Amino acid sequence: MTQPQPSNPPKFEEPKFGFNSYAERLNGRAAMIGFVSTLAIEYFTGQGLLSWLGLY
Repeated sequence: MTQPQPSNPPKFEEPKFGFNSYAERLNGRAAMIGFVSTLAIEYFTGQGLLSWLGLY
């Protein structure tokens, strides 16, 4: 005999960590903000990021 199947399958939430679409989207947005911020620093100070930080 087979067991009856549920009429409403369970809904699983997507995890908020690991390789999933939420984490990839968040990482992409953070990278874009960092890249634009670096360009803005270089434009307004006239120096590269490393020299602005005193590393070069």
